Amino acid sequence: MTWNILCDFDGTIAVEDVTDSLLTRFADPCWQEIEADWKAGRIGSRECMTRQVALMRATPEELDRHLDGIELDRHFAGFVGLCRAHDVPITVVSDGLDYAIRALLTREGLDDLPIVANHLERIGADRYRLRSPHAGSACLSASGTCKCAVTEPTGDTETLLIGDGASDFCAAGFVDLVFAKQSLLEHCRKRGIAHVPCSNFADAQTLLAALVEERVERPTRSRLHVVEDRIL
Repeated sequence: MTWNILCDFDGTIAVEDVTDSLLTRFADPCWQEIEADWKAGRIGSRECMTRQVALMRATPEELDRHLDGIELDRHFAGFVGLCRAHDVPITVVSDGLDYAIRALLTREGLDDLPIVANHLERIGADRYRLRSPHAGSACLSASGTCKCAVTEPTGDTETLLIGDGASDFCAAGFVDLVFAKQSLLEHCRKRGIAHVPCSNFADAQTLLAALVEERVERPTRSRLHVVEDRIL
């Protein structure tokens, strides 16, 4: 049995929410009112981000300077190296912005990783709009990137999701195993979803090595406890 990895970006690969940092720096403060509507369930995340991105005012050079200060998990590059050593494909799947993701991965020499995310389209000297090529009309979260659609099973491959928050909730119920932190961890615990706590990519390296080396075909609850104990 082989593994296929889908990995969230904001709060997972990046140690902070990059989209929120861009909005805080470059958008009209009313972006937070739109955020409140999303958190209250009055709008979906796609509508939320579309309206928020329209409020941003920044040249590409200003965006790049801001992104230069964003920190990624320092163990992520090593995790990707482990994936490649074991021929485990990894795709970055995010409800964030492809421009920011690509810039930050390129900085780390990881620009060849596949990215599924919203597209940030420049429409003026300092203005942008959101395109969502991976949205789905049936998406339960009304997200710009429907992560559930990306989790479609392929043959004998097991799917591993790595994430941290609300944009990963739906997809977590469709994959075979979740490496979870923050609110995603609590979500998996409450709903009995097969998962292992994972605070960073140092943990993820240890977990993935155990899965690959032990040839775990489909993790059971007892097996997960064994793997978890080796980290904790």
